[in-house]
Amino acid sequence: MPEREISFLFDMDGTLVDSVYQHVAAWQQALHASGIELSVWRIHRRIGMSGGLFTEMLLREIDREITPALLEALQKHHREAYLKLSKWVRPLPGAVRLLQHLNSARIPWAICTSGRMATAKYNLEKLGLDPSSTVIVTRDDVERAKPDPDLFIAAASRLAIPIECAIIVGDSIWDMLAARRSRGLGVGLLSGGYGEDELERAGAIRVYEDPADLLGHLDEIGGRV
Repeated sequence: MPEREISFLFDMDGTLVDSVYQHVAAWQQALHASGIELSVWRIHRRIGMSGGLFTEMLLREIDREITPALLEALQKHHREAYLKLSKWVRPLPGAVRLLQHLNSARIPWAICTSGRMATAKYNLEKLGLDPSSTVIVTRDDVERAKPDPDLFIAAASRLAIPIECAIIVGDSIWDMLAARRSRGLGVGLLSGGYGEDELERAGAIRVYEDPADLLGHLDEIGGRV
């Protein structure tokens, strides 16, 4: 049993790894492959949602009929395009040190991503993490992903710590909305491209630049040794 009832639940893309814009480019390629042209900024504003909800919302903006075949094709093309771009993905500054600090302090943590393990496993490799020994909840494990709270609730359950004692760290408004709905404390990072005011309006109690900045201020949110 942990010494203290506190845990950290991390989003991954844009929070621990610098992969948001690779996902944006991959979705742009996937949409183009299906004959859909959409401004890049509209794609970026949806990153962090579950893939299914993401594509449904984008397709509604262009009044395109949503069919299971189209959704499946978009997911497939996105996965293939992202894997080609993943060679450029790197851990965000301080991400590895932050997780090492939590391990040293015996503070439980987990990763919660709206992506599926098929793509998430490559990001875990970038962080030097073994999927078999890392508590990670993906879209494959829950009925609904962000902005629904299912990912975070499932991760807190696996850590056997109440969700009310969880510090939920993410880079998007979808993370913060899901944190609020799960009754955890949302902490925002600017490393995914959302602004401080947006993250705070969505429920973030603190906002930091990136994992390195969060590590330097960890005592402010209860992460001290």
